[in-house]
Amino acid sequence: MGRLDGKVAIITGAARGIGKATARLFAREGARVVITDIDADTGQATTEEIRREGGDVIFVPVDVTDPESVQHMVDKTLETYGRIDILVNNAGVLRDRTLLKMTHEDFDFVINVNLRGVFNCTKAVAPVMVEQGSGVILNASSVVGIYGNFGQTNYVASKAGVIGMTKVWARELGPKGIRVNAVAPGFIRTEMTANLPEKVVDMVIQRTPLRTWGEPEDIAYAYLYLASDEARFVNGIVLNVDGGVVI
Repeated sequence: MGRLDGKVAIITGAARGIGKATARLFAREGARVVITDIDADTGQATTEEIRREGGDVIFVPVDVTDPESVQHMVDKTLETYGRIDILVNNAGVLRDRTLLKMTHEDFDFVINVNLRGVFNCTKAVAPVMVEQGSGVILNASSVVGIYGNFGQTNYVASKAGVIGMTKVWARELGPKGIRVNAVAPGFIRTEMTANLPEKVVDMVIQRTPLRTWGEPEDIAYAYLYLASDEARFVNGIVLNVDGGVVI
């Protein structure tokens, strides 16, 4: 038996990286998975890959910054599976610059995807879960949303905002049977971090007590626990998965 047998899970930004690892793990654990991403080609390829592994999955292209696109994602999920048990708000982007070099466009782009996108998806899914009387919403924050980071005004603002929304929604939706939690990854080996200079990579590893990067699967297993009934009494937390980097 899988830990998510019978559950229906929407995962945004699931074409690659942490989202893909989470989709694969959830499917292996018995969930019916809706893979969503703005990159339709990669999203479809990921869907086919998981299907070959035996997963029950569909792909829905979505732009999380567009409420109409998000509503289509919800409608397609209900049309296919009839319910929504889990939402993983994983989609995110970077556009790093110091404050003096950051443009208004840089700021708005990251806020629109990482913060407004989480709002849009949760706003669309929450009524379905309220009607069901149950559900789990998991939000991707970051350790930098707690402690800040040089050159990431926009990203840090978005991830700190996600933590704030998580706590509000945990209070508002908890009485309706819906748990809301966040995961704060540390430095994870993904395409998003693949182009960091070697000296930055070395510095990150030295700052991490475990002396290694995290892998996407490390975050996926955190999501799995929080999505499962094993975490039935866990609500409103921010789970750091970072190798101890913030000690």
